[in-house]
Amino acid sequence: MGFLRWLGGIVLFFWLLGFLLKVGGGAIHLLIVVAVIVFVVDLVFGRRG
Repeated sequence: MGFLRWLGGIVLFFWLLGFLLKVGGGAIHLLIVVAVIVFVVDLVFGRRG
């Protein structure tokens, strides 16, 4: 699950970058939703393993 954590972090970074630079529009908010889902999946399945 380490890969999902890195992927979520990268997506979160690009969302923050897009939010600060005011680029991307709705796609940026879609990325943050994906990042939150990745972190929740990692949280749920990471504790079982």
